[in-house]
Amino acid sequence: MSTPPSDRPPGAEPPGRPPDDAGEAAAAAAGTPGAAASPPSAEADASPAGTDPAGVGPTQDGPTQDGPPRRKRRGDPLAAALIGVLTLLLGFAFAVQVRTTDDGQDLAGAREEDLVRILDDLTGREDRLRQQIAEQRAILEQLGSSDSQSEAALAEARERSEALGILNGTLPAQGPGLEMTISDPAEAVSAAILLDAVQELRGAGAETMQVDGVRVGVSTAVTGSPGELALDGLEVQAPYVFRVIGSGQDMATAMNIPNGVVDKVRLKDGTVDLVPTDLVVVDALRPLDEPQYAEPADGD
Repeated sequence: MSTPPSDRPPGAEPPGRPPDDAGEAAAAAAGTPGAAASPPSAEADASPAGTDPAGVGPTQDGPTQDGPPRRKRRGDPLAAALIGVLTLLLGFAFAVQVRTTDDGQDLAGAREEDLVRILDDLTGREDRLRQQIAEQRAILEQLGSSDSQSEAALAEARERSEALGILNGTLPAQGPGLEMTISDPAEAVSAAILLDAVQELRGAGAETMQVDGVRVGVSTAVTGSPGELALDGLEVQAPYVFRVIGSGQDMATAMNIPNGVVDKVRLKDGTVDLVPTDLVVVDALRPLDEPQYAEPADGD
């Protein structure tokens, strides 16, 4: 391999070849004034940039082949985490501020009628919530006391028993209703007409009734021939007097429908007298029917 030409002066020692007496040359250069320093060797010129001549390694701030010197940086994880948290907080605060500003602008631009309606809705909602809270507290207090709970259950059972007694005819009852009298001078009113009257009254909302002292129940049957009619086997005589508890006006209207009870009685030369009243007393009692085939089912 050829050696590139050198710029050394004539008569100088070739590169890489040490002088014959290195110690004497160094002493002469250090102690003799005006002595010229020996030129650097080619090996010194060929040493890589950024390394010391002794070959220890790269210096800290020495130049590199690619550009200016670079220092090695160490990342700080704590600082990066803090920056991320602050960024999230700032973003959240900005979003909340924008939303609040939008709501305020919407309300500021609303009409007075809309604002009044919004205020009324909020007030109504607050009242309903307060009422629900009060009801729930009352129920909680009632259930919290065993004595109150027992009394409430007993009162409810008593009310149900009374309602069933009125409906099945085992208890007397009173209230607003209708008094109806069917006259039959020709003794031509049949059992079918009397049964139609009972069914029409029930359809018009009658809760309980009696006819000539006979309490009408669910299983009431009208039998016999005109002039000799019977309810549940008990004989009744004309004029037939109905005492009915319910809406007097509705029941009177039901009796007067075309081809209804009033028209049928008139065809038999009879008359119907309807008197709605605020107080009707139904005091005839009916024995409780004992079921012959039905029995309570198992479970709830």
